[in-house]
Amino acid sequence: QNSAFVDNYLDMPFDLSKVMFITTANVLDTIPGPLHDRMEVLNLSGYTPTEKLHIARRYLIPRQVENAGLRPNDIRFGVKALARIISEYTREAGLRNLEREIGNLCRKVARKHAAGQTALATITPRSVAEMLGPPRFFHEVVERVQKPGVAVGLAWTEAGGEALFVECSRTEGTGRFILTGQLGDVMKESAQAALTYLHANAERLHVAEQVFARSDFHIHVPAAAIPKDGPSAGITICAAIASLLIGKALRQRVAMTGELTLKGNVLQVGGIKEKALAAHRAGVREIVLPRRNETDLDDIPKEVRSAIRLHFADSMDEALEIVFPAAARSRLSKAARRRQKRPGESVVHEAPRRPARSAVAAQRSLKRK
Repeated sequence: QNSAFVDNYLDMPFDLSKVMFITTANVLDTIPGPLHDRMEVLNLSGYTPTEKLHIARRYLIPRQVENAGLRPNDIRFGVKALARIISEYTREAGLRNLEREIGNLCRKVARKHAAGQTALATITPRSVAEMLGPPRFFHEVVERVQKPGVAVGLAWTEAGGEALFVECSRTEGTGRFILTGQLGDVMKESAQAALTYLHANAERLHVAEQVFARSDFHIHVPAAAIPKDGPSAGITICAAIASLLIGKALRQRVAMTGELTLKGNVLQVGGIKEKALAAHRAGVREIVLPRRNETDLDDIPKEVRSAIRLHFADSMDEALEIVFPAAARSRLSKAARRRQKRPGESVVHEAPRRPARSAVAAQRSLKRK
């Protein structure tokens, strides 16, 4: 068939038997199944902010300066200005929008030159806002985690990684479970699994059984206009609900990602490099990852690994020990130790025995002598 392919427009046969087709896509979900099955997929991660900065200075700026009709000594881009353009005016894995914004700045400077303002134009963070307008994108800051029921998760998107917040509230009700924030089916199932896990382990967390039957739980993930899906928020949702149930806020500047099973196991997830970069941008100092993702450490840039402490967990118990402050951890540790008891096993605490009366009388007689 490939040797006699007929184009419908030209109505001529072509020999495609020795042709290799190379295609690119931002997401795989929109590729038809039969076509996807015949492809060899190579996943290429996006550029880091540092990589974007170096590429912009060496390639993008000289090209846009020339396209605008300027000379290299007519305009100068500061490093902080470029960093602001990358973080606040673009949100992408590649460089297309970054080059577009650099071109906008060069054309504005070229217009000033045409009007007779031939002085050297230095692009600073302040001039970026004056020429491009107010910032278009804002990155979440983890300092918002100050109340029980809030946890910081890490997500992978087409534009790279993002830090996201999971908020949980409880009201009197009949056991309903409400999920908002434009969550996909997989993420909804992860949330349900997290609630079931906590319900099954309510006794060891010192949570009354009737709390689940007489309460409505509401899980919300902000930025509701953006669709969200995937299993990697499982331990984040579980930590947010646990924080609400025991009334203790999670530690600040700690984020997490991992799939949760009903038995409390933490499973491997993808996009670790992008998630680590997002955590670094948001001011995170510690990340909780599944133990099976230790093999992905080499993908994380050294500058990020040196700035963030990485924890690895096999179970939800280990993850909770990390994300809760010391006061709450002591309570969780006792619960974990109780869980290690065998079914049906009882612990007997024996009181110290008092000496018999005859022994006490003998001691008194010796003292008199």
